[in-house]
Amino acid sequence: MKIGNIDLGERPVVLAPMEDVTDRSFRLLCREQGADMVTTEFVSADAVVRSIASTMMKMEISDGERPAAIQIYGRDVPSMVEAARIAASAGPDVIDINFGCPVKKIAGKGAGSGMLRNVPLLLEITREVVKAVNLPVTVKTRLGWDHDSKIIVDLAERLQDCGIAALAIHGRTRSQMYNGEADWTLIGEVKNNPRMTIPIIGNGDVTTPERAREAFDRYGVDAVMVGRASIGAPWVFREIKEYLATGEIPLIGWREKMAMLRRQLMNSVERIGDERRGILHTRRHLAATPLFKGIYGFRPTRIAMLQADTLAELNSVLDRVERLLDV
Repeated sequence: MKIGNIDLGERPVVLAPMEDVTDRSFRLLCREQGADMVTTEFVSADAVVRSIASTMMKMEISDGERPAAIQIYGRDVPSMVEAARIAASAGPDVIDINFGCPVKKIAGKGAGSGMLRNVPLLLEITREVVKAVNLPVTVKTRLGWDHDSKIIVDLAERLQDCGIAALAIHGRTRSQMYNGEADWTLIGEVKNNPRMTIPIIGNGDVTTPERAREAFDRYGVDAVMVGRASIGAPWVFREIKEYLATGEIPLIGWREKMAMLRRQLMNSVERIGDERRGILHTRRHLAATPLFKGIYGFRPTRIAMLQADTLAELNSVLDRVERLLDV
């Protein structure tokens, strides 16, 4: 599968953009574990145009994580075009447009999946961003705003006409948020539409290697995108890739998994240059990781882990966790 001239190989598995999750430290780990492409946390076009320091930092990409995309969101043509140009100057391989984020503070203001209620503007933004940059432009969106407006089959064709290089579809409507099961039937319908020629990337509930293979075999997508299942578990990419290649899920020991989480923690602290902020950036991964699930009497240790403010404290708690895992 190719996005523009970027060859992602057969049956690629890519990392979804997630706010407060897909920072550079995590993206590097996911690439190391087999993710074929990664995407930054989504960045606000308005904040990019105003050169907000924290936003500009989110767009920093290192060579070890390529191919990598910067994802932008906004609600008007001028700011999205200018943000796309600025983002392109940061040196990504792809510019991705977010028409899928369902959270109220974004969608409620007309950006993200809020654009699904203003298709003419959505298409105008897409056309103008494609014209503004000399990089492949992709779009990530949802099936529609709600159950009564699942417009993705028609919208996909119209987005393709705007010149995008690939389309990622989350199999839920905005009104579903992340509730219920993702509906892949419409994703498959888009992919099997003979008028569609660009790659279609399926997203939503790809939580296991078996679900990833089903997405390829049953719905025919060109790639799958993994989101929440990767939080605190970058090794999910290795599991999926090996299963797709061999039919076997690799056994990754808890010591190796713990070493990844510790390395992510240290990389985050070093990248940000602030111990407490680096720890805060990894707490969501530590809270979500499946590595700690099922440990008997883990609740007090979990609380201590999520309250630790220094590396000494947190590493001490993680040492305690290792002793529990070793039982």
